[in-house]
Amino acid sequence: MKKLLLLIFISLTLYSKSITKQMCQNQDDMIYIQNECINYFVEEGDVDGKLNIIVHGAWKDGTNILARYSAFASTVSMNTDITTITFAMPGYSKSSTNNLQGLLHDKKITRFGKSEYIDFLHEVFITFKAKYNAKEINIIAHSAGASLSATISAKYPKLIKNIFLAGGRYDLSNYKGQNNLISINNFINNIGTYTNYMVIYGTKDSISKPQISIEFYNKLKSLNKNVKLLEIKGHNHLDLDMSDESVEAISSILEE
Repeated sequence: MKKLLLLIFISLTLYSKSITKQMCQNQDDMIYIQNECINYFVEEGDVDGKLNIIVHGAWKDGTNILARYSAFASTVSMNTDITTITFAMPGYSKSSTNNLQGLLHDKKITRFGKSEYIDFLHEVFITFKAKYNAKEINIIAHSAGASLSATISAKYPKLIKNIFLAGGRYDLSNYKGQNNLISINNFINNIGTYTNYMVIYGTKDSISKPQISIEFYNKLKSLNKNVKLLEIKGHNHLDLDMSDESVEAISSILEE
């Protein structure tokens, strides 16, 4: 009976979105990062020293991100034989909201341009890198996750080896009338030769229109950065990172 009550208590605590470090550490698929209990899924590969991390975008509060992304992580890991992680940001799947809210919690606030989210995601990257003894990490990111990851790639130019950015925004100056947002443009001169970029866009994407990605690609190209552009004809914003064309291009580069 005590064990049953404990399991019920843990379940209620996890879904209450306020989770202590002690409760978090009792769960195999949870990790405590910067005062948040983060729900994650890992598919382990045989390649030593490398790690793929998948970063989702903005969804409605409570969306079960891992239900959407676990199969994708398994596919990437199977194709590349590299250990691949996908995780739920605060407010999604079983992840807490101790300090941070979901990316769409208040649509008036562009959270993917806020320093607290940039700092949090950076901590996620370095925590998983250390946990899995990776010397090299690769990021596969979509939408708001692509915007955040791009910013981190420039702010910390020797952290990410390969980064795949699908349907993101890369210039947040005066975005939706907000003039205090941070994007990769704030750090773009930091980018060296370590990181390889692939910018992915769908020709029917109405949320991150093709010109956004094309202009970002051209900017990186003009600065002599290591960047490739992938156009996916007929594809819209949803699941752009999981499209057959994206998976093929990502796997091809990571298999090299």
